Amino acid sequence: MEFENLILPFALTVFAGLSTGIGSLIAFFAKSTSTRFLSISLGFSAGVMIYVSLVEIFQKSRIILIETHGNIIGNWYTVGAFFAGFLFIAVIDSLIPSAENPHELKKVEDLENNHAAKKKLLRMGLFSALAIGIHNFPEGLATFTAALTDPKLGIAIAVAIAIHNIPEGIAVSVPVFFATGDKKRAFKLSFLSGLAEPIGALFGFLLLMPFLNDTVFGVLFAAVAGIMVFISLDELLPAAREYGRPHYALYGLFGGMAVMAVSLLLFI
Repeated sequence: MEFENLILPFALTVFAGLSTGIGSLIAFFAKSTSTRFLSISLGFSAGVMIYVSLVEIFQKSRIILIETHGNIIGNWYTVGAFFAGFLFIAVIDSLIPSAENPHELKKVEDLENNHAAKKKLLRMGLFSALAIGIHNFPEGLATFTAALTDPKLGIAIAVAIAIHNIPEGIAVSVPVFFATGDKKRAFKLSFLSGLAEPIGALFGFLLLMPFLNDTVFGVLFAAVAGIMVFISLDELLPAAREYGRPHYALYGLFGGMAVMAVSLLLFI
């Protein structure tokens, strides 16, 4: 595979991962967390990811695997890979303690006056950074794989994951900042945790490069769909509902699906 073909997928993965830095900046400059914005944005991201996973990525995987292995075996491979991806990310998520889980809600105003628990806050921020790093590893591979086979699809996924990563940046920077008072340190940790995404993409690609063929691409696509559906259902939608009114999450979900549907019809 030519080097030029890898530049865009890798750039999109870097963009998605480092958007944790945007969340960090929001945490520093906001007096309070904009729950309406976060609720709609997370719902939008979930809508994009669910729609593109089930309508586009899963179907692409199914077509590739049926063409390679026939109707019966191809369908079994597709469904098996989808649920394997779902279970893979579920296991990773279950290994992260809930107190340090980056998807546990942390608001600026909740921690602003909590000076008595600085050590606990610092530990929370450090573990959140580690948890995000572990969690972003498969997300990086998902973004990279999609962009490698279909750049337009990769752009849509990268934007959705970037939106999803913004509150993760808040989850790291808020406790570290209020524990240490050091904005630079908090931002650096938040920024570095996002690097796991392009590292995951690079590691996965190098590991799989000798074996890349239609079957591997088909299985990867189905697994990516499973990963993204899990992230949407387990993390994005519950967080969107808790950050704001439930209807905001639903409006965001509908908007994300509609935008993705139109872009698939017009550009993909």
